[in-house]
Amino acid sequence: MDNIRNFCIIAHIDHGKSTLADRMLEITSTISVRDMRDQALDTLDLEREHGITIKATAVRMKYIFHDARQYQFNLIDTPGHVDFSYEVSRALAACEGAVLLVDAAQGIEAQTVANIYKALELDLEIIPVVNKVDMPTARPLEVREEVADILGVGIDDVLQISGKTGTGVDELLRTIVEKIPPPDGKTEDSLRALVFDSSYDRHRGVMTYVRIADGKLQPGDRLYLPGANKEFEAVEVGIFTPAFKPVESLSAGEVGYVGTGLKDVHDCPVGDSILTHGDSASNALEGYEPVTPMVFAGIYPTDPGQFSDLRVALETLRLNDSAITFVPEESGALGFGFRTGFLGLLHMEIVRERLEREYDLNLVVTSPTVEYRVTTMDGVTTTVDGPANMPDPSKIDLLEEPWAKLSVVSPAEYIGAVMELVRQARGEVGEIEYLEPTRVLLTYQVPMGELLVDFFDKLKSSTRGYASMDYDLMGYRSAEIVRVDVLVNGDRVDALSLMTHKANAVVIARDLLLRLQKLIPRQLFQVALQAAIGGRIVARENVPALRKDVLAKCYGGDVSRKRKLLEKQKEGKKRMKRVGQVDIPQEAFSAVLSR
Repeated sequence: MDNIRNFCIIAHIDHGKSTLADRMLEITSTISVRDMRDQALDTLDLEREHGITIKATAVRMKYIFHDARQYQFNLIDTPGHVDFSYEVSRALAACEGAVLLVDAAQGIEAQTVANIYKALELDLEIIPVVNKVDMPTARPLEVREEVADILGVGIDDVLQISGKTGTGVDELLRTIVEKIPPPDGKTEDSLRALVFDSSYDRHRGVMTYVRIADGKLQPGDRLYLPGANKEFEAVEVGIFTPAFKPVESLSAGEVGYVGTGLKDVHDCPVGDSILTHGDSASNALEGYEPVTPMVFAGIYPTDPGQFSDLRVALETLRLNDSAITFVPEESGALGFGFRTGFLGLLHMEIVRERLEREYDLNLVVTSPTVEYRVTTMDGVTTTVDGPANMPDPSKIDLLEEPWAKLSVVSPAEYIGAVMELVRQARGEVGEIEYLEPTRVLLTYQVPMGELLVDFFDKLKSSTRGYASMDYDLMGYRSAEIVRVDVLVNGDRVDALSLMTHKANAVVIARDLLLRLQKLIPRQLFQVALQAAIGGRIVARENVPALRKDVLAKCYGGDVSRKRKLLEKQKEGKKRMKRVGQVDIPQEAFSAVLSR
């Protein structure tokens, strides 16, 4: 075990984690030159197209140190986006050390700070590294000082590398051997392994990714999951190269996978322990807090006949992404669909794209909302994740909305712009900390619902793209949240309903109606678009009628004939308006609800 090093690479989005992992794979000859490609550990098509890591990926490498000893490196490449920070926290718990990567041009960003705190909480050995020193805009000296200050280390302890060219990566590998401690654990003890991720294989069932704390694991072993209270037999045991590679056994300190034969990922929850069959549940390792969705939206097929296909697609997708939750719901406008929970807007967008591409579905996604907590007059507290579930306002005693702790890293000259943006989002100004004379870390408390709308876009616009943000759920506070309903010709269209703060409701309602006015096709009668809060109409727009020229054939003659034709047309329009239905095309829903 003295020759094992378990570590992960953590950084803000686009600071070069996957590129550094590529160089490590090349130097250690883990992947042959023929099979090597950029971002080798990013296996999803969406990861390669968006240029981001979505799933944490593990790989085992062999590294020969200058003393001729061969070391086993277990590397976990992690995502950088805030929506997937739960992947980072799970990866950190399976390691003894972390390589903290900072872009030499951009410096410390919001997610960098969040990752530092996560690593320090778990008492990991942190190796600070400044990456992309080969870029023309790089300022390695200033960024090294910045990193050294925030970690409380000497500037010489901060390495300089280029993940693209490979400069300094050998020195980083040597530093990993010297600084990151080998894992603790005893091979002769009873088996204890931590489940830090999972995926699904149709032949081998749920594949659990494990870090062995104590003992030994072999194929055919009878095993027990105390958290899920499930028993199973190890179908296969192996390591990541990064593809699955079966081995004869895994011992204490190693990272690998176990084929369980189980058919549902929820039978193997992340954070559970794997013990030998018959062991007491008290031997279980400390796990993770369960992942809780922050954003909820309705997903409906444009073709009602694809409802069962959508159910199968969501169930299959959840086998590889346990953070998704969904329950069936019905909409009068869109038919049958699912109320689905996500970790953030990017996560929602990724899931939508995967459903449409991998399962050939056409979908409509309703306005995203957060989960509110409602206490009714009779003292019952429930959670509300959408407008359709909101109780009657007269029955609500207390309504609470989630708040987030927001961290923003920005150039000092934009402090005023960021503070104004937070004020508009109903946030509370907190601490200001200078990372260097020209860059600041701002800490705020902001309602989670305000972060969902377009806060990130506005932040980038008001700081010319230089600011970065990270947020973390911190609790609930009472709020004046109202449901805005949209009525088309007097009929409520539930799919267009949304929840917002009372102070912003009228502005948001008017904007929604103006967009809808442009998208609903004109009828032969005037269509009234109204927005209502409770029983009060707060905004109205009209879709003008298409007017047929009934006087086209009148070349002259008595004016009474023209009046007669016009009166007849007028009566027809009244009758049509009374009995006619307005057909709202799916494109209108997509355009209005798209962000």
